[in-house]
Amino acid sequence: MIKKIYNKLSTAEKDGKRIGLFRTLCSIFGGLLVAYLGMTFLAYILPGKTEETAIIAIMFNTLIWAIVSIYIILAPTRLSALFRFSIPTFVFIILNYIYY
Repeated sequence: MIKKIYNKLSTAEKDGKRIGLFRTLCSIFGGLLVAYLGMTFLAYILPGKTEETAIIAIMFNTLIWAIVSIYIILAPTRLSALFRFSIPTFVFIILNYIYY
């Protein structure tokens, strides 16, 4: 069962013109999650008060979301798209836990 799922996720799509629903959803929600976690981490590490640095982090949130979403959606396989949002998500979760 797990081998079937792994083979399904690691197989590249035959037609390069289709992006696919899985990679699109991973791109939208995964990019948003990575952008928000990065925004909170940026608010912690910038010098100054958290209220002041949050404004700078919010301004960069949309740009980071767009960049990360493009990075995820251009993955060749579904598995690599899954890794492209899950690994940065876990890294930012750990960094936010350390700095909080």
